[in-house]
Amino acid sequence: MVAEVEGARRWANWGFERQQPGWIGRLGNIALVLAVGGAVAGALYASEVISGSKAQAVTSMVIALAVMSGFAAFAARAMHTALSGRVDILSQALDASADAQLVIAPDGRIAYANTAFYDLFPEFPEAPLERIAAAVDPDCASDFERLCSRAASGTRAISALPLRDARGAAAGWFNVSVNPIAGRPGYSFWNFHDITARHEMEAVIHDERNKLVDFLDNAPIGFYSVDAGGRFLFANQTLAHWLGSSPGEIIGSGARLHDFLATPPDAATAEFDPFDGSGNGEQRGEVVLRGRDGRTLQAWIGQSIVGSGPELRTRSVVRDLTPEREWQTALQQSRERFQRFFANAPVGIALIDRSGRLEEANRALGELFGEAPQELIGQPLIGFLNEDDRREIVAKLGAAVEGAAPLGRVEVRLKGVRDKRCVVFLSRLGGNDGGDGSLMLHFIDVTEQKNLEIQFAQSQKMQAVGQLAGGVAHDFNNLLTAMIGFCDLLLMRFRPGDPSFADIMQIKQNANRAANLVRQLLAFSRQQTLQPRIIDITDVLVELSHLLRRLIGENIELKVVHGRDLGLAKVDQGQLEQVIINLAVNARDAMQGGGTLTIRTANVNQASAVRRGHEIMPAGNYVLIEVSDTGIGIAKEHLARIFEPFFSTKEVGSGTGLGLSTVYGIVRQTGGFIFVDSAPGRGATFQIYLPRHHLTEATAALNTRGGDPAEVLLPKDLTGVGTIMLVEDEDPVRIFGARALRNKGYNVLEAKSGEAALELIQTADGPIDLLITDVVMPNMDGPALVREVREIHPDMKVIFISGYTEDAFRQRLDRDSDIHFLPKPFSLKQLASKVKEVISGEMVA
Repeated sequence: MVAEVEGARRWANWGFERQQPGWIGRLGNIALVLAVGGAVAGALYASEVISGSKAQAVTSMVIALAVMSGFAAFAARAMHTALSGRVDILSQALDASADAQLVIAPDGRIAYANTAFYDLFPEFPEAPLERIAAAVDPDCASDFERLCSRAASGTRAISALPLRDARGAAAGWFNVSVNPIAGRPGYSFWNFHDITARHEMEAVIHDERNKLVDFLDNAPIGFYSVDAGGRFLFANQTLAHWLGSSPGEIIGSGARLHDFLATPPDAATAEFDPFDGSGNGEQRGEVVLRGRDGRTLQAWIGQSIVGSGPELRTRSVVRDLTPEREWQTALQQSRERFQRFFANAPVGIALIDRSGRLEEANRALGELFGEAPQELIGQPLIGFLNEDDRREIVAKLGAAVEGAAPLGRVEVRLKGVRDKRCVVFLSRLGGNDGGDGSLMLHFIDVTEQKNLEIQFAQSQKMQAVGQLAGGVAHDFNNLLTAMIGFCDLLLMRFRPGDPSFADIMQIKQNANRAANLVRQLLAFSRQQTLQPRIIDITDVLVELSHLLRRLIGENIELKVVHGRDLGLAKVDQGQLEQVIINLAVNARDAMQGGGTLTIRTANVNQASAVRRGHEIMPAGNYVLIEVSDTGIGIAKEHLARIFEPFFSTKEVGSGTGLGLSTVYGIVRQTGGFIFVDSAPGRGATFQIYLPRHHLTEATAALNTRGGDPAEVLLPKDLTGVGTIMLVEDEDPVRIFGARALRNKGYNVLEAKSGEAALELIQTADGPIDLLITDVVMPNMDGPALVREVREIHPDMKVIFISGYTEDAFRQRLDRDSDIHFLPKPFSLKQLASKVKEVISGEMVA
């Protein structure tokens, strides 16, 4: 019995005090403990002293109890065996559970824990709740405290908690529930259900939901849903912003879609009411929304019905049309600007397809091609190009369409327009690879540029030849001056009847002929000194016609047709006569078998500029002199070179090649223009256009005297007195000039250079009345010498002598300088006349 009591220790926590064993038979105290199957079934205790006659009775009672205890022990053992089997089955079932389970006694210690609990918490805690609290994430500590509080109060509770293991690592999420145990006050049953996988899935779902909400709220379009009454069930942030509100205010206030329409429709005709049965519950259209802040926007709405019954609602999309309208407006404006640019561009623009046909053309292109732009559409481009250029342009266009050649420029000539040239710039359309093969072409008219280039090249060539001719003329003039001058000195020694006189005159006449040739060279190079005055062309032709008839011969008829009220022209009369004579002589040579030479004059009022060949004559009033013949004409290949110096269509030795070049030089130097029109067998026509002038009173007075202020009248007496400084680097010219002036009574000082002349002037004993100097000299030239002399003698009178023109040095001197000019070659009489004019101012009245 005592052993049975001793074996009941592991159940001690059920609430019984541990019993100390007594011993049976002791007088005074008897204690009897009944233990069945390890469990105490009852106890008997007596504290009286047993003695005497009662001992037998007590002994009998104990024996009886012992017998009864035996039967009771047998029955208890059987009951204990049955209960132990049930407890083992329950314990195995709890250990098989995946949830960690725990029974907490009222004192906070573990009354029971299954295997899963010890797997979760491997150590055996004396205070399990404190261990669990340490495993709970600090952020959820309050939730666990609530569970403990509910357990202490005997009520149910559950909470999802994140737990950590002993190392502090995350063990997962658990649904922790606590339940009271019926009939066991203070006992609580704890269950830990692992929900980590579910929690992670919920986190993913929550994150994706947040992303979706964020997408909907921040989408560039509005989303909303309304119920059958039109009240908002949902509105995203974008739509709420457009309406000047927030999603919560719109949904929570019971607002309706029609509240935000700028013009709310009538109930009978409720626009955008998908529940009215029209459109099968779907609607599309544009409305004007007005937000609570008063702003309006043009919007497109599309909505449809979803759900049924009480869940009936719309699924709607709103798109702000403001950016689209602005884009459309900007696009329209851009198109209009492009159309204006395209139509008014100063260059021709064409769009051609793969076949080379025009798809688009602007006004400038139409003007280039000579047709209206709309008439060009559909026509092949090559049809408007010169036939000689078509093969090249077709090859380049084909290569450009296929992308086989780099884009660039090509020069073409247009069909039907004489000498019309264009530079065409190509660009592919439809992508970097050419796309659909369309090409955009820009046509830039370079006709004027080409003409200017040709004119410039021609002028450069003429200028180069002119400079050469001028240089040759200068050297010849020095030689001719000496020849003519020494002839004059010789003629002073002989009488006209002397045989030597005729020989000397023959030499002088040939020298004068050479001088005329030099003047032609200077006229061509435009380096001749002209003395223009306003003249009547009719009077000149009347005086010249007698000479012309003798020049052309009797087998050629001369016709002179004078224009009525012919205007005046300012020209050098002698040069104009030379022009007409040269043209008449050329016409005579072209009509060896006879013919007609016609000279016609007329007034021409040119309203616009005219291009003839490489020349462009500006608009203005002109006097026309037309010289035409019925001769053999001029070949086309010769027309472009007809005015070139030393070019002649005559046989070798029959002409100098300077006739027409001289004519060209004189006319252009006068400010006029000359053109030629001819063909083989049709004769030739030369047209001279001279600027028309009006006669003023001052010029009329000069013309009545028969000349220009520059036209010098020779004095009667050529003798004079005074000291003259003659500076000339050419010895023959200087010697002739010094002898001629000494013969006329002058004291002459000679110098071969500017430096020598300056030294003589500085050391001269008396005053020097006149300085005569060549223009071009080595080292110090004439203008430089004059500037130095004027520093010493400001009033020194000067005569320049030169084979070049006066303009060649005038620009290097002051305009108010007292400077005179005598062109080479000059005779003794011309030199003496010029000297006396400058020194004394004596002239013929």
